[in-house]
Formats: sequence, structure tokens, C-alpha cells
Amino acid sequence: MKEDLEFSDLLRLIDERSTAFRAVVAAAPDLDAQVPTCPGWTLFDLVKHLGGGDRFWAAIVGAGPADAPPAEAVAARAALEVPQEREALLAWLDASTQLLLGALRAAGPENGCWTWWPASQSPQTAGGTARHRVQETAVHTYDAQLALGAPQPLPVELALDGVEEFLFTVCATPSPWPHKPTAFDFHAAEGRSWRLTVDDDGARTTRIPAPTAATGEDSDAAGASVHGTAGELVLYLYDRIQAVSLHVDGDAGLLDLLRAWEPEEK
Repeated sequence: MKEDLEFSDLLRLIDERSTAFRAVVAAAPDLDAQVPTCPGWTLFDLVKHLGGGDRFWAAIVGAGPADAPPAEAVAARAALEVPQEREALLAWLDASTQLLLGALRAAGPENGCWTWWPASQSPQTAGGTARHRVQETAVHTYDAQLALGAPQPLPVELALDGVEEFLFTVCATPSPWPHKPTAFDFHAAEGRSWRLTVDDDGARTTRIPAPTAATGEDSDAAGASVHGTAGELVLYLYDRIQAVSLHVDGDAGLLDLLRAWEPEEK
């Protein structure tokens, strides 16, 4: 399996996960079903959120480099109305995904655009946007499946990229860590590992060698180490499952501090 996903892979995965999401919506007995991982939301609300997000990011990518999202896109998202009838809703959702994919293809991976992560390790580009939208779509597909009582594991290639994407985009920050400096290691069962270091200089992630039976793991290097499949790690990072569902070495209480941390700038 490739170490890094190409832009074409990201577009394919957005399309695949969007198709899987629509399949859940099409099969749902009731669009008023509650989504346990999105408290207060119904499946219909989730459809509106995901489709509206696709349209919002399509407009952002299409606008090119900017210091803020286009005012028209912000207004359109705030006033978003979607079809109530299921077939029309599914068609609207499909059209939303195609708008996003079309904007990404037209822009190309290196074209700049506004993002909410200017100080992270992820680029403010169409490629960075595509990488994040893959994960947003995948996690919300899991949410929808869970609402129907049939959650499926995340695809492995997507999940392996998703651990790093989350750490690069959501966790990385120049804001100082307000506690004793430490590190968090994340080990995917599929053979990849990452270290999130937090200190006075903020938070940053690097790839590290995966532990092996021969070498073991340097327990002193990280304050806490989290082990699971890549899919489980992504779901944990997105707060869909709890740390008790994974294997944790070291001080598990540090994970609570990381979860509660709200940096001033990301």
C-alpha cells in the first residue's frame, strides 16, 4: 500500500465514501433516525451538513487564494435549504459531491485556497482540502451507518492517511502546550506510527518507526501511546470511540488533557 495518497486517490475516496453515505440514506427506514455520534442530529440533519459542506468547500476551492471564505458561500450555507423528499434529497446530495469534485479537479492539488487551518502542518491548497474532505466524508458515513445500527470499519488506505491528516490539520499549532512537555505516540496495527510532540513551541507531528516484536517500544519517549487499527485511531481522534476501546500505554490521563486542550491558534 502506498505511503502517501495521490490527489487522484483523494478524489476517488471522496466519491467512494459519498456513494457509501448515499447508500445508507437510501436504505434508512426513517430519515428522522437519531445519530448517536452527533447528539441532537437526525440522519436528515447529517445529510444537510455533509452536502452543504461539499458545496461550501467547492466554492472556496473555486475562489482560489483568499484570506476568508467567499461571502456568497458563507451566506449560501447559512440559508441552505434542501429537498425533503428522499429521491430528490439523494439527487441533491450527489450533485453536491460532484460540485466539490469538479472544483477540486479544475483547481489541481497545488492551487491555494482559504482554509481554517493556516497555522497547521497541512497546506492551504485544494490538495489539503481534498485530504480533509475525505476524512469528513468517511467519518460522517460511519455516523450514518451507526444511526442504522450497522457501522462498518473505515477503509484501510483511507484510515492510514486519516490518522496523519488529523494530527497535521487539527492538532498542529504554534500555541504553547499549557502543561509539562510530553509526546503522544499513535501506532496503527497496519504498521505505521506517528508522534505528536507538545511543548512551549506548540504541537507538531512526525512519522516514527513502528514498534516491532524485536525492538519493542521506548516507553520513556512518549507520555502516552495509543495502539489500534488505523480506523480505530481515526474514530478515536474524531471522538467517535473512547480510549477504553484501544490499547493505551503510559499515562492515559494525558489523553484527557489533549482532548480538553483548546489552543488559541491552530
